[in-house]
Amino acid sequence: MWCQRLPWLLRGRRGSAGRRWPWLPRGPGPVLAVPARCHPTAPASPCCAWQLHRDHLELRYGSTVMRLDFVWLRDHCRSASCYNAKTNQRSLDTASVDLAIQPQAVRVDETTLFLTWPDGHVTRYGLEWLARNSYEGQKQQVMHPRILWNAEIYQQAQVPSIDCQSFLETDEGLKEFLQNFLLYGIAFVENVTPTKEDTEILAKRISIIRETIYGRMWYFTSDFSRGDTAYTKLALDRHTDTTYFQEPCGIQVFHCLKHEGTGGRTLLVDGFHAAERVLLQAPEHFELLAKVPLKHEYVENVGGCHNHMIGVGPVLNVYPWNNELYLIRYNNYDRAVINTVPHDVVRRWYHAHRALTAELRRPDNELWVKLKPGKVLFVDNWRVLHGREAFTGYRQLCGCYLTRDDVLNTARLLGLQA
Repeated sequence: MWCQRLPWLLRGRRGSAGRRWPWLPRGPGPVLAVPARCHPTAPASPCCAWQLHRDHLELRYGSTVMRLDFVWLRDHCRSASCYNAKTNQRSLDTASVDLAIQPQAVRVDETTLFLTWPDGHVTRYGLEWLARNSYEGQKQQVMHPRILWNAEIYQQAQVPSIDCQSFLETDEGLKEFLQNFLLYGIAFVENVTPTKEDTEILAKRISIIRETIYGRMWYFTSDFSRGDTAYTKLALDRHTDTTYFQEPCGIQVFHCLKHEGTGGRTLLVDGFHAAERVLLQAPEHFELLAKVPLKHEYVENVGGCHNHMIGVGPVLNVYPWNNELYLIRYNNYDRAVINTVPHDVVRRWYHAHRALTAELRRPDNELWVKLKPGKVLFVDNWRVLHGREAFTGYRQLCGCYLTRDDVLNTARLLGLQA
């Protein structure tokens, strides 16, 4: 049963753990508190009620019912002795908390939960903080707000490109760029001087450049100087890059410095939009793609370049508490031998992969853009697949990979949810 307040300290009969509880039953079951009605604690406050159990506090605040483990409540105490507010770091040694700990007293007012522990320490939690930070609260929240798109949705949104000067010199321009990038997974900067050096300056505005086996800033031509299909004039099907890294690169930067020929348009596909359609139409396919780990491999022996990279992970990666998709690892070129899947799952996996591939290849999901000197494209490599059509003539691109953590850090410092 629910209650608003605990009118006396816990005293009386000993419970099974040796703690003193006035109503602790000897058999299994919840620790019941004094009955009381649930009513608003203040005119403008959400309804709040609570109930004690053997090992946790059940707290209803507004529409959220939270189950808060006592060890969790002690571990996350924000008092001065347990948490350093200057460094935003925990001071309490978690290993010192009794794993059978129970509060001696519990009290709730209009905005705050108070817990008194056996050693007399008092923990205070704002009810809003608990609603945001509890497991039940996180299940209801989206980590990264996004707008899923196909070609028509993106074109109708008329997402603006950001002028290079505004991007480099103003927080407003940078924030608008990052907001577009976070929502759509792609963003453009215009009027950039078409050199590798100026492209690097642009990239460093939002992130540390991630150096890889391809170097720091790379030039990209069809001279087959690397053992990769990308270094040819052939068409490239939609894919994400560096699936063979244990952590694929987060953001990719493309700048076409020169093209003397025809073709070569860039293909962009929102992988999260395609995955969402699979989830709606065949959730069992989505679940399989999110659970089955695969190997991706890059083997290179060209000139002086000798590399053997292996990355392992499922095609779809989701946060387990809310099933939110955060990474798609899709590259049919670099997928290694499937030897991590038992025989009774392999055929089902192929059906699931075919369903996702069919969505990714729907013509209405394909956004085609022509990269030109001066216009730089940023791509979320954890979300948006890219490819290209075959081309003729001399075509030179430069670009780099960016550290995802640093891009998101820049966005958060500008007040964006990332």
